[in-house]
Amino acid sequence: MQAAVYDTYVTKKDGNLMHFDIVVPANELPKKVLIYGQNYLESKNQQGQSITTKECQFCHIEEASPEMIRSFSEQGYFIIEMQGC
Repeated sequence: MQAAVYDTYVTKKDGNLMHFDIVVPANELPKKVLIYGQNYLESKNQQGQSITTKECQFCHIEEASPEMIRSFSEQGYFIIEMQGC
């Protein structure tokens, strides 16, 4: 299964930077990726922080891992935490 990776940088409430990838099935609408990003920010107590196409940009397509596929089935997306998460 092909997965689309969106490289995401969000400024946290304390001014520090969060860097994470939002990974979705390759055919997912970009609009939904932003909603998934908002859901993730809420789970990290960062609700209300800006996440637009400026902060969240398509990066590349890759083969989805079994863990990603499982997460797609459960919540529609998978997060790769990179920095400040």
